[in-house]
Amino acid sequence: MRFLFTRSLAALAVAATAAVGITLPAAAAGVNYVALGDSYSSGVGAGDYLDSSGDCLRSENAYSAAWAAQNAPASYRSVACSGARTGDVLANQISALSSSTTLVSITVGGNDAGFSDIIKTCVLEGEGACIGAVQAAEDTGRAELPGKLDTTYGAIRSAAPSAQVVVLSYPEFYELGHTFCVGLSEKSRTKINEGINVIDGVINAAAARAGFVFGDVRGTFDGHQLCSGSKWLHALNVSDLTVSYHPFESGQRGGYLPVFTAAAG
Repeated sequence: MRFLFTRSLAALAVAATAAVGITLPAAAAGVNYVALGDSYSSGVGAGDYLDSSGDCLRSENAYSAAWAAQNAPASYRSVACSGARTGDVLANQISALSSSTTLVSITVGGNDAGFSDIIKTCVLEGEGACIGAVQAAEDTGRAELPGKLDTTYGAIRSAAPSAQVVVLSYPEFYELGHTFCVGLSEKSRTKINEGINVIDGVINAAAARAGFVFGDVRGTFDGHQLCSGSKWLHALNVSDLTVSYHPFESGQRGGYLPVFTAAAG
């Protein structure tokens, strides 16, 4: 908690800066930030992928990179990777943390529940198979995901005992109620959103048990889902299935970045 005196000085500094027309980044000189997680954290769909990231597809436009560019932390590293599950975070990403890490972000759990294959089922096999696949993912999420998240979050806390940890949600994919939205049926779209909300609920509860901050992006994505007039998500892309249902750069910066910024403090 900062003292009121410090807040007052910060407010005066901002006001003085604005008065002379200078814009300064929100400096985070003492922050050592590590981004963990899956494709929603690596920035799949946002373009400008780092060659060094290989199949992990870490984007310069991911919310973590955008936050680091705006806030100038002492250090920033992203080890988020496309397709990552909780086991991958434990095996390949936790090692990036240390006792000097002060800020961590993560999205994980969707792949554990099987959502990476659901859309293919929905597109190729129709409404009945789609609804059944989402229901199976919900059942898996409720039964298995809490324990996996508890283990993962516990490992994060052990590796970075002093860090502020921000757990981010997944956005709902569809804006419902559009009769002429091309693609899946309204029942399928409704069930997919329901499944995302179930998984987000499981993640929220696990974050609370760990004492982590839950950053919910569903509100910022409202009006920008598929079927909306201003979408921030890729629709099904048969020529590049990897980007399907992932945020554009606009979704990373307009949907994820403000939520993470507010949660990071």
